[in-house]
Amino acid sequence: MSTYKRTNTDHILNEISWKYPNVDEILTKFWLNQLIEQGIIPSPKVKTIGHMLRGKVCIVTGASEGIGEAIAKTLAIDGGAIVVLASRQLQKLQGITEYLCESGCSKSDVLALKCDVTDRNNVEDVVKTVLSHYGKIDVLVNCAGLMYYTLMKNLKVEEWSKQIDVNCHGTTNITGAVLPTMIEQKRGHILNITSDAGKRGFAGLAVYSGTKFYIEGFMQALRQEVLEYGIKITNIQPGDVSTKLASRSTDEEARSKYDFSNAGHSILDPDDVAKTVLHALAQPHHVAINEVLIEPQAAPI
Repeated sequence: MSTYKRTNTDHILNEISWKYPNVDEILTKFWLNQLIEQGIIPSPKVKTIGHMLRGKVCIVTGASEGIGEAIAKTLAIDGGAIVVLASRQLQKLQGITEYLCESGCSKSDVLALKCDVTDRNNVEDVVKTVLSHYGKIDVLVNCAGLMYYTLMKNLKVEEWSKQIDVNCHGTTNITGAVLPTMIEQKRGHILNITSDAGKRGFAGLAVYSGTKFYIEGFMQALRQEVLEYGIKITNIQPGDVSTKLASRSTDEEARSKYDFSNAGHSILDPDDVAKTVLHALAQPHHVAINEVLIEPQAAPI
């Protein structure tokens, strides 16, 4: 058996102050894509999820952190999609854009746009910008959302309003803005990150649950309206996910009584939700996944 060392390589790298790259899944995919693009190796003939989403223009709202960020990265890297990252936090979006480009995504296939979904004019401008860049919109992922633990008796009125504005008005605004394009195209997919709180009400989350029930009802009706135009609608309903969402609640009484995300069992990771989104979007045209309830195994509702 021969023994191979990289002593000489490490010596040279030290001299020129270069660091040996961490060979991980992202770097390996990048190398393979480069070999395929240069014609050194043939493109795989197996039909993969990535090939099915390649060239599709996907808008992801709330893409600056948490579930939205995970979805944007998964659609771009694993799905091969053209991804429009939309959020109020433009600086964070630019950082994610740089990460995606470093991971092998083309700069032309990633677009970061500042978007406040509660501002209808801003939303319409975002849609116009996307259409001017790419000429179409294939997928809308409604991920922008707020959640505050609050007891109704504690009258956290501002937190009620924020949830209703973003979750209800925001989802309605951006959906309405992309719908004419999808109808004209006679194709499209609107995917919403709702919640298990849209399936049943949770104490401490009365307003939040109400907003998610709104999205569920809104999308159930809309699904029937747009059927004739070849538009699909999917609701992904996660349970507790490891994000910063709950930590922004100011009602400590509500959190201490009803926030079980730190109960000691493993909860969902944003990537778990993102993989579910990719699965739903990658289905053939005749297959519609209407809803997926995804829960931590140790905490079924």
